[in-house]
Amino acid sequence: MDTKTQTIKQYAAQLRLGGIQDQLDQLIQKASEEQCSYLDFSLYLLQTEITQRSLRDLERRTKAAKLPPNHDLDHYDYAFQSGIGKQQLMQLRECQWLEQNYNIVLMGPSGIGKTMIAAGLCFDALKMGYKAYFRTMEQLNEILTMKDITRSALIEYNKLLTANLLVIDDIMMFALEKKQAVQLFNFINHLHERASFIVTTNKSPQEWVKMLDDEVIATALLDRILFHCEVVRLSGNSYRLENRKTIFN
Repeated sequence: MDTKTQTIKQYAAQLRLGGIQDQLDQLIQKASEEQCSYLDFSLYLLQTEITQRSLRDLERRTKAAKLPPNHDLDHYDYAFQSGIGKQQLMQLRECQWLEQNYNIVLMGPSGIGKTMIAAGLCFDALKMGYKAYFRTMEQLNEILTMKDITRSALIEYNKLLTANLLVIDDIMMFALEKKQAVQLFNFINHLHERASFIVTTNKSPQEWVKMLDDEVIATALLDRILFHCEVVRLSGNSYRLENRKTIFN
C-alpha cells in the first residue's frame, strides 16, 4: 500500500473519520478513473464520511428502538386485505402527523398486521431523524414497575421520556392492576402533547374499562390518547394463519 495512503488512513483513524478510512482506496480509484479535480475529490471524501456517519447513527438508533424483525413497510403486502389502503398507508409514512404530535391507534383482531404497520412507521420516523422507540405493553409495564428499583430500568424510562414517537404494542392485551394502570396513565400523561404515540390494540375503548377495572383511569387514558388521534380500524383474517407453513410436504 502506498505510504501516503496509509498515512491518510492513520490520520482518519485518529480523527475518527471511519467512513474515509474504510473507503479511501475506492475513492482514490474513483478519482483516478474520473480524473476529478482536487475540489471534487475533497467533496467525495466529505460526502462519504457524512453518509457513513448517517448510516451508523440510523443503525444505532434502530437498535435502541428495539424494532421487531418485520419493520420495513417497503415490503408490506398490499394484496392482503386488512382494511388499510396503499394511499392511506403512504400518507402515514410521510410522518407529517409527528410534527403536530398526532397519535395513531391501530385497532383490530390479532394477526392482521397491526404490529408490522406500527413498527414500519416507527422505522420511517427513525430514518427521518426522529427519536422513536418500539415497546410492547409487557416491556413498558416492566419498565414502569422497576424504574424505582433498578438503575437499568430508570435509564430506560428516562430514555423513553425523550421520545418524539413511542409505539406501544398490544396495549390492553392483558388486564392491569390498579397500580400498573396509574403508572401507565402518569407516563402517557407526561408525554401527552410532547410526543406522538402509536398504539396497537385488539380491544375497543369500551373494553379498556374492563381491562383496567377503573372507569375513571380508562376514560382519562383514552382522553389523552384519542386527543389529536387517527384511529385506523383493521379487519380481516389472520395473515399468519393464512400464510402459515407446515412441516409436511
